[in-house]
Amino acid sequence: MQLLDEVRLHCRAIAQSARFVTIDLDAAREPPPASAVGEGGDADSVLQLDAINFGSGWFPTLRKRPGMSGYRSIAAAFAEHGRWPNAELSALDAGAVAAALGQDPRHPLMRLYAQALRDLGRFLDGRSALDLVDECGGSAERLATTLARGMRFFDDRGFYKRAQIAASDLALAGVARFDDLDRLTIFADNLVPHVLRVDGVLRYDDRLAARIDAEELLPQGRAEREIRACAVHACEALAERTGIPPRVLDVRLWNRGQAPEYKAVPRHRTRTVYY
Repeated sequence: MQLLDEVRLHCRAIAQSARFVTIDLDAAREPPPASAVGEGGDADSVLQLDAINFGSGWFPTLRKRPGMSGYRSIAAAFAEHGRWPNAELSALDAGAVAAALGQDPRHPLMRLYAQALRDLGRFLDGRSALDLVDECGGSAERLATTLARGMRFFDDRGFYKRAQIAASDLALAGVARFDDLDRLTIFADNLVPHVLRVDGVLRYDDRLAARIDAEELLPQGRAEREIRACAVHACEALAERTGIPPRVLDVRLWNRGQAPEYKAVPRHRTRTVYY
């Protein structure tokens, strides 16, 4: 079975047997058109930033820049520092990563980011990001599969959020072209499900909603997986209804989530390397 078929079947099965989350497609409203803008940079920069594109469960504890979210703070610091030479990735430690990103080296994410970058260095094994893209023959699905099978932090079984978004980010940055981008699903994290919840498309069991609203950390497990899977499954149905590819819906919903009315409501927070 191909990776993206696996994601769709996995999420549909969870959504159909969900105990904590239900889907109400009648509540959906089409997200307004929005430009999808990549972070820019060369292919190796994009891949390195995607290697550390996780940690939303820890973001409230990061040093954030004024007016910036946790991710935006990390991305801005990375852009100012610039990518590491690929040959140096395998030797990075938490101190070096923290210094580059303006964070406390004792923060758990710095150790995890260093591990992710070392894994990337070993995975590339002298190749560039463009070499990797060339090996995948213009297929975003093949690239996502290669990343998921090659690095543990990308091996997000049943969702493959970061493996998929890496292909999308390379395309958005204009450094790679893929013929099958519209095969990608949404990139299941904690923001797009949150937008769908605020809009009424996803409805949570009262106890789950209360825990999230109280800003309790949600452990990895059934409820957390139901939230992500129902978001994927709902967006598959919305994509079929609207003709908007899931990856484009993801960008529009993510952009909608930057609005104050969405930021004012707590979203689920899970400490994981997958988003």
